Amino acid sequence: MSKKKIVVIGAGFAGLSAATTLAHQGFEVTLLEKNDKAGGRANILQAEGFTFDMGPSWYWMPDVFERYFERFGKKTSDYYKLHRLNPSYRVFFGENDYINVPANLNELYELFESYEKGSSEKLKDFLKQSAYKYEVGINNLVYKPSRSIWEFIDFRLLVDMIRMNIFESFHKHVRKYFSHPKLLKLVEFPILFLGAIPQNTPALYSLMNYADMALGTWYPMGGMYEVVKAMVQLAQEQGVKILYHQEVKKIAVENNKATRVITQNETFEADAVVAAADYHHIEQEILERPYRNYSEKYWQKRIMSPSSLLFYVGLNKRLQNIEHHVLCFDEEFALHAHEIYTEPKWPTKPLFYVSATSKTDSSVAPEGKENLVLLIPVAVGLEDREEIREHYYQLIMKRLEKLTGQSILDSVIFKKSYAHNDFLKDYHSFRGNAYGLANTLTQTAILKPALKSKKVRNLYFAGQLTVPGPGVPPTIISGQVVAGEVAKEI
Repeated sequence: MSKKKIVVIGAGFAGLSAATTLAHQGFEVTLLEKNDKAGGRANILQAEGFTFDMGPSWYWMPDVFERYFERFGKKTSDYYKLHRLNPSYRVFFGENDYINVPANLNELYELFESYEKGSSEKLKDFLKQSAYKYEVGINNLVYKPSRSIWEFIDFRLLVDMIRMNIFESFHKHVRKYFSHPKLLKLVEFPILFLGAIPQNTPALYSLMNYADMALGTWYPMGGMYEVVKAMVQLAQEQGVKILYHQEVKKIAVENNKATRVITQNETFEADAVVAAADYHHIEQEILERPYRNYSEKYWQKRIMSPSSLLFYVGLNKRLQNIEHHVLCFDEEFALHAHEIYTEPKWPTKPLFYVSATSKTDSSVAPEGKENLVLLIPVAVGLEDREEIREHYYQLIMKRLEKLTGQSILDSVIFKKSYAHNDFLKDYHSFRGNAYGLANTLTQTAILKPALKSKKVRNLYFAGQLTVPGPGVPPTIISGQVVAGEVAKEI
């Protein structure tokens, strides 16, 4: 008996995860990728001896990665080497004013106590509650397909959800524990990764603080693309056929069933299709109108997490006063957030982030040189012009010079920028977003775009615009969840 054929569209984390899991379950899986390599937004740039991770740079929730590889009898250490960062990251509040966040919890308690008397005990309580949310959230919630409210009608789970403060805002929740403005910034910063302001984010997501402070910040030696390479190798070991330069142009539907996936080069027969590319693009550009889950009006009403303006910079010298991860909070978050979510426009005084992986890994830059990735969160859908990019490059580089007390601009020997137009071109990213949907209460679980088509019986979706949400670990989980649904129904 021949194997059933599954076509997966998009070789990002979700697509690789779905394809590998389905192949392991006995399906014949073909994975189609429009670009010349796998990884999606987790791309890599190599130039003049420098190696830059173009997308995700934070390795959090290591247990999710381990659990994924364990499904196939493997360990992450079979493919790449992890290094725990200490300090986890540095936060600049101004010139000669910064905090290094220690990896050791006892040192972290001491740090909090030094800013606010009694806060070390409050941090212990806060993290205890965050650990509970993490355990329940990761084990009982994010692996649910969220196709029906009935998945959550379980007395114990309902009690858990109430205990996890799902209806309270993150902003209100953390202020029960801390009042010092610097401590609040430290605790609230992971929310930036969720694509919403703390006032609109459920307190459930304090589980991210447990991921940050207790589970730690890690780095795969060689860069985040080593994780992509590992997942590609694992996919091929499981029998997945990965084809590059295969941009999907059409999903042919007959009798409300997807039968063929058509690229610019070939046609692929399918018993089921998993669309792990941009959900909006598949719906509005690839599927014919009668087979779409949602209207364009629906999509325009979605609350998006930010896009990003990124700069990949190579220096001809090593820098002082900088760590692997640096958060520059020397301006007020409220104004920047307002200009992302409330009144979308290019920011007046942006906060920004710097990654300097060469501080940890000598393989990513030539000897005596430094690589930097600089990122500004910005609103989606903005006009993206070269002169705008250059303005912000000069702005944040001069601020970085001031914060770190050294010249940097005159040492640049390589520079590349990346923003909305690039996200659109490379990934068909909806409105040029970088992270997917914002994790607001009205866009959580069953309120996200569904992982299965309502009109095409064998069409499924995975990735950052469906459940469980944005971020590397959630998209890896997304692929596993959708694979489970396909295996049950096809």
